[in-house]
Amino acid sequence: MLNVGRLRVLCEVVAQGSFSAAAEELSYTQSAVSQAIARLEAETGSTLVVRDRGAVRPTAAGATLVEHAEAIFAQIEAAETDLDAVLGVRGGRLRMASFPSAGATLMPLAIATFRERHPDVALTLAEGEPEEIAPRLRAGEFDLALLFEFPGARERPGAGLRTVKLLDDPMHVALPAEHPLAGKPALTLPDLREEDWVQTSASSPCARHVVRSCLAAGFEPNVTFESDDYETVQGLVAAGVGVALIPRLALTRVRPEIVVRELAPRSPARKVVAATIAAPGTAPAATTMMRILADVAQRYSEPPEATARDEATITNHAFA
Repeated sequence: MLNVGRLRVLCEVVAQGSFSAAAEELSYTQSAVSQAIARLEAETGSTLVVRDRGAVRPTAAGATLVEHAEAIFAQIEAAETDLDAVLGVRGGRLRMASFPSAGATLMPLAIATFRERHPDVALTLAEGEPEEIAPRLRAGEFDLALLFEFPGARERPGAGLRTVKLLDDPMHVALPAEHPLAGKPALTLPDLREEDWVQTSASSPCARHVVRSCLAAGFEPNVTFESDDYETVQGLVAAGVGVALIPRLALTRVRPEIVVRELAPRSPARKVVAATIAAPGTAPAATTMMRILADVAQRYSEPPEATARDEATITNHAFA
């Protein structure tokens, strides 16, 4: 295999027209340059340069090798530039995924902030539920993903990944505006035992957590309608067909026909995390985006005073 270092010496000798000038340009001794050319000629089995009227010029074989060597050096330089850009968050790409409610709240502002600071990094975003995107993150399809987990649940999409907690996302109760319980002080989950419920599909993590929470409160919810679109869930609640537990991140727009209430003493909550592969070599762009997401998440974190209240009526609140 041809030695790249010796190829560089050959290119410099041809460019300078002499061994001594090439040695000076490369900060080599003239002897080292002569030895490099001799070894390269031995490797190729051909004469690569000849003296002509006091100057050094390439033979046909030498000229051919110089042409290819220059192309090789250009490729190496491009590779080094790309690598430096990725490692320095000055280029490359960042492939991200998010569950829908975080994709509609945390991600847009984080992406806008990242692009403003690092415009040469190409960003992509895919959407899916944690149980779908976590395996793809582990498989290397994504560099970063937003996931959520529930305390006490067996399902932990972030297991085996490097995660950074962004916020706790409480699930508040949505009721029709005219519901008799809409104005009840200190509304609790057992107060809703006789209600019909609207929730996400039974197999979803959120639905399973709603059922776990209700069972812990002493009853099994009577689920009458299911939808994985929280806008649809709000519409069904507004129509008076049931009540629902909806994550705060999915309540940036609240229909005027419903009332959103915190539960006493505390609403059930899911933990939202940013995750990357738990291995050396995490792209600096992913680390940078995680810091930006942590800053953005503060805008959606529940105010401390809200967690201390036993009662609160949150009507038409943007949670922003």
